[in-house]
Amino acid sequence: MLTELHVRDLGVISDLTLQVGPGMTALTGETGAGKTLLVHALGLVLGGRAVPGLVRAGAEEALVEARFEGPGDEGVILARTIPADGRSRAWVDGRMAPLHALADAGAGLVDIHGQHDKQSLLTTSGQRHALDASCGADLAPLVAARRALHDVRARIAALGGDARERARQTDLLRYQIAEIDAARIDDVDEDAALALETARLSDMAAIRASAAEGLVALHGHDGADALDGGASGLLGAAVAALSGRPALGAWEQRLRAAIAEVDDVAGELRGVIETWEDDPARLDEVQARRRVLADLRRKYGETLADVRAFADAANEALSALESAAQEAADLEVRRAGLETAVSDAEAALRQVRVEAAPTLAAAVGERLHALAMPDAVFEVTVGEGAGDAVEFLLSANRGEPAQPLSRVASGGELARTMLALRLVVEGGAPTMLFDEVDAGVGGAAALALGRALREVAATRQVLVVTHLPQVAAFADHQVAVRKGVDGKRTVTAVDVLDGPGRVVELSRMLSGHPDSATARAHAEELLRIGRSPGGAAVSTTGAAVSTTGAGACD
Repeated sequence: MLTELHVRDLGVISDLTLQVGPGMTALTGETGAGKTLLVHALGLVLGGRAVPGLVRAGAEEALVEARFEGPGDEGVILARTIPADGRSRAWVDGRMAPLHALADAGAGLVDIHGQHDKQSLLTTSGQRHALDASCGADLAPLVAARRALHDVRARIAALGGDARERARQTDLLRYQIAEIDAARIDDVDEDAALALETARLSDMAAIRASAAEGLVALHGHDGADALDGGASGLLGAAVAALSGRPALGAWEQRLRAAIAEVDDVAGELRGVIETWEDDPARLDEVQARRRVLADLRRKYGETLADVRAFADAANEALSALESAAQEAADLEVRRAGLETAVSDAEAALRQVRVEAAPTLAAAVGERLHALAMPDAVFEVTVGEGAGDAVEFLLSANRGEPAQPLSRVASGGELARTMLALRLVVEGGAPTMLFDEVDAGVGGAAALALGRALREVAATRQVLVVTHLPQVAAFADHQVAVRKGVDGKRTVTAVDVLDGPGRVVELSRMLSGHPDSATARAHAEELLRIGRSPGGAAVSTTGAAVSTTGAGACD
């Protein structure tokens, strides 16, 4: 619940700290005293829109801080500054945060009724939850069925989508594997070897001529090892020159080895000349093979090693798809069953909601009639499917069509509708603030409104801005907002009232004459009504306020 609200330099407020207790607190005072400005301050710290001109004249920025406490050690402190020029800044528990973090942190803490913001029951989800709470709808079967269906669909997607998609993937993998297997890639360097063979087969005549020329250079024209017959003869002459000289023995041996190498090369060249022939058929075969390998590299990898790696991966994927076929079939059967289960659960939940809708509408309507809205018609509509599209409609005046709550123009009518809903439906924010709830209410209806607010305050904190003494008399605590003049500036003083102070304030609210004995007698009577078994015991503790140089307009 809200325990403390601090406002500085907002409007004409200089500095104000309001401590709020549990139960019902009434904020009272003359029109224009500044009650609504406090409501607006709370809306700002909950992430509401800041309008121009909020900052107090002469100040650089306005500050609003709010402390909320929950069970145990739970709690949060929200703060916001609104500069005279520039963008707002926000803090959550003393740490800077984006502005939307205020709305996130404050979500579910406060419902402000009488304005079209911070009201959970104006949302589709809030209205759906209220309807469910009113009839004790069991959402567990639908939630469980939807979660199970989501999990099965995720597993099917992980297996490669639907059966048709898996079949396409299987056929593609089988084709790719068969194409690579047909090429029989045994050597990942085969394409390099084929390139060399292509070069040899495509230029055979020139190769043989070059081999013959090389052979002549090594062994001479007649093939003899004469001194001038080629490299072999010259090397032989060098050996002969060095022979018999031990000091030159090492070089002699190297020359003899060179002669042997030259003779080997000459023999191989002679083999080229004598055995290599033009082979157009082999050339066509090699070129065709190179085209096959090039096509595979274009599709599956830069090298033949990459192509083989692709084939290995494709085999693994194909094996996984084939092994998953039975699992996929089982999951498809389970999915069909779960879709039926979800449909059945949605239909059952919608039926519960449809049956509960008129009961809730009648109960809220009865409460509205007691809250000075005798011609009000409240309706609850339920959409298709599971009936998640729940909508609350209100016709406040006879002959007018019912319309969604978010379009209700009167803040007072909307606030009383929210109050009626909270009287009928459990749950909601731990703190509720009602502004304009007493618009157009008087007499016995005002007493009924006070009792209704007291009833809501039995289970949560209620703040109510009111001009009605009949309503204020039911509050556990009462805070008077007063406007005065200090020097040349208008100021607002906020006082926590004790028992006698409440009598004086209620007298002012009753007659405008707080010193009137008759008015005081009536005020005391109202307080006795508030303390009676049909009312609530009135406390004069639990709220405190400090103000310095404050001023506001209502």
